Amino acid sequence: MTYTVLFFTHSGSIKFERKCSKNNIQCELMPVPRSLSSNCSISAKINFEGNIQDLIDDEIEKIFLTENSNNKLIYEAE
Repeated sequence: MTYTVLFFTHSGSIKFERKCSKNNIQCELMPVPRSLSSNCSISAKINFEGNIQDLIDDEIEKIFLTENSNNKLIYEAE
C-alpha cells in the first residue's frame, strides 16, 4: 500500500526517513501535494504492507492512504 505522510516539522520528516531506512521501508521525501495541507512543506511517500500504526510517532501530523491519485485520510494527530 502507498501512504503519504505529513509532518509537523522538517526535522520530523528527516527522523521518519531514517526510521524507514533502518527498517527497509521504501521512503521518498517530497513536497506536500497541493491537494493536502500541512504545517511543514515536506511529506513522505512510503510503500508499506504492515500495520501503519506501528510507524506513527509524535512527529506525524497526518497519514493518507494514496490509491489511484486519491488520498484518504486515515490518521490525524489530536
